[in-house]
Amino acid sequence: MSFNPSLFSLTSNSGQSIRGERFSLAFALLMTAQVNSADTNAEATALKPIEKGAGAVRFLDVTSKQPFSHQYTGGWEHFVGGGVAAFDCNDDSAPDLYVAGGESIAKLLVNSGDKQIRFEHKPHSSTDLKAVTGAYPIDIDSDGITDLAVLRAGENVLLKGKGDCQFERANELWKYQASDRWTTAFSATWEPAKPSSTGPTMVFGNYVDRKDKEGPFGACDQHELYRMSGGVFNKPLMLAPGYCTLSILFSDWKRQGKADLRISNDRHYYLHDGHDQLWKMQEEPALYTEAEGWQSFKIWGMGIASRDITGNGLPDYLLTSMSDQKFQVLKKDSQNPEYTDEAFKRGMIAHRPYFGDEGRPSTAWHAQFGDVNNDGLDDLFIAKGNVDQMPGLAIKDPNNLLLQDTSGNFHEVGQVAGIADVERSRGAALEDFNGDGKLDLVVVNRRADFRIYQNVTEEIGQWVGIKLKQKGANTDAIGAWIEVKANEKVYHREVSIGGGHAGGSLLPQHFGLAETESVKVRIIWPDQTVGQWREYSAGEVWTVLK
Repeated sequence: MSFNPSLFSLTSNSGQSIRGERFSLAFALLMTAQVNSADTNAEATALKPIEKGAGAVRFLDVTSKQPFSHQYTGGWEHFVGGGVAAFDCNDDSAPDLYVAGGESIAKLLVNSGDKQIRFEHKPHSSTDLKAVTGAYPIDIDSDGITDLAVLRAGENVLLKGKGDCQFERANELWKYQASDRWTTAFSATWEPAKPSSTGPTMVFGNYVDRKDKEGPFGACDQHELYRMSGGVFNKPLMLAPGYCTLSILFSDWKRQGKADLRISNDRHYYLHDGHDQLWKMQEEPALYTEAEGWQSFKIWGMGIASRDITGNGLPDYLLTSMSDQKFQVLKKDSQNPEYTDEAFKRGMIAHRPYFGDEGRPSTAWHAQFGDVNNDGLDDLFIAKGNVDQMPGLAIKDPNNLLLQDTSGNFHEVGQVAGIADVERSRGAALEDFNGDGKLDLVVVNRRADFRIYQNVTEEIGQWVGIKLKQKGANTDAIGAWIEVKANEKVYHREVSIGGGHAGGSLLPQHFGLAETESVKVRIIWPDQTVGQWREYSAGEVWTVLK
């Protein structure tokens, strides 16, 4: 006997039937107690939003100019998910999108390449799939054409790119043995211990086991790890225990030449025994333990964003949650995964709506770093939105845009910048969609229109884009590190696939440069080959070849 979601029904204000009456009541009671308890200290010492630099940052909502509309819809299985993949599917340097639809069809949106951002839906049976929770771009077969890993509440689908934004189902071609699980997270890497001719190692992160008759509470599913050899995938290796995962990321957290797997989990469903996890990648992956320095902690984990914000050459991790966010920084000189949380002191906690009369805690989903004004300092976007109608959490919960200052602190400018939508946002992408050197923004909303914001900031700094390509396997050099010398410092950037909330990007890496007109760039390739420093002029996207 399987878990029957029809036992749980909730009716929204619009009259839509949504699974979860008993689920909703239990959720509301549990969340009101747990989140308000976790939020007490933050409330007592909350930082007031500061509109520092906000006069220069502006986004224009161009959603109404699009020839399509789109919403992420559905019941209980689509309370979570709603991701978007950003990539270039026709090699015209204008990033395209694949947007999850839930119970609606997912859409492949092709970029027109115009100065004013404009996408068109390209319908096809291979991409117009239902039950899609998210997607990630990846060149699985290393043919130089981007493929898609499509996550679903049901059978996941691998789509092989054929060029010119055409795709075909490739589960059978690559012998990908998909299961009928509820997948909400994805990450991929190329393991250094494997022969160079092999393909990626991919992990599909699963949420609640819908077949567990005792579920959904305490019914977290396992994850599936696939390794490719000889052009096909082996039988999946199960990663257990799983603790109801909503974001995963392969990342080389101490620059050791290989990535481990960070997993962010939703404490609402694992209840008592779970926590966030870090898997040590080896032939038989194993969890890092407290004896090895891993400090277990419990959050309503929903998204992961990675970037070297502290300037120590290592990745820092922003973890989204209900109420306050976490910003994990590796302890100085530590060789073990020992982290301190610096979200509060840096102004990144973002635990409540920053305007209006909402006093209830926020719910955060996708997060992404990027320099929106090209001042040489990475800023932070966080997508916000109630799960559905949870009374213990803010209903009108605006998205965040946090600008970084020269001291490494962050300041809220979302409302004046024009991106403070109060719909139920989920996935997003912060990328340059019209080639003008400014990072634009797209946001997926649950039961509300997909939003497109064009960056129209006038006081803007210099920038450079770096795109990596190498021959053989792993054409996009996933696992490489880009080092850029500019502004009297060195920027360190890891190239990865995964994280976010149910979606990610495979595009040139954007660096804001302030007034710097040329930079020096060095690549540490995935095989640890160290390239030479080479000079590049600002204002262009450069392809670096190995």
